Amino acid sequence: FTADGKDVLEFLGNPANYPVSIRFGRHRLSSNEKLMLASMFHSLFAIGSQLSPEVGSSGIEMLETDTFKLHCFQTLTGIKFVVLADPRQAGIDSLLRKIYEIYSDFALKNPFYSLEMPIRCELFDQNLKLALEVAEKAGPFGPGS
Repeated sequence: FTADGKDVLEFLGNPANYPVSIRFGRHRLSSNEKLMLASMFHSLFAIGSQLSPEVGSSGIEMLETDTFKLHCFQTLTGIKFVVLADPRQAGIDSLLRKIYEIYSDFALKNPFYSLEMPIRCELFDQNLKLALEVAEKAGPFGPGS
């Protein structure tokens, strides 16, 4: 069944539904789920920076599992940018810096944006989507691999 409850075979049998665009993946998280996960990560980040044997540790930069890698970039002002990626994906550090650049240009310079509020800016969304598409097109092993 599709997300809206239709039978997949019925949908594919109807010529009016072509061309078909199929995208596999996990369901989108709600705003509450995103906030809950961000809060949990922030707590782990704080604990990690306090328990680190390295003096002056800045916290968690990457968590690696068999199925994904979580990359974190913390700015000098304490804002954290987090990306979940395929474990084989290359170039995530440059993607995080590009996201920070986009955030600086289109959110922080926007007079209508308030800190710690959702970003509601079409230019921010467009540029973020473009940066993610470029990173996705680089492939799981990065350019030149």
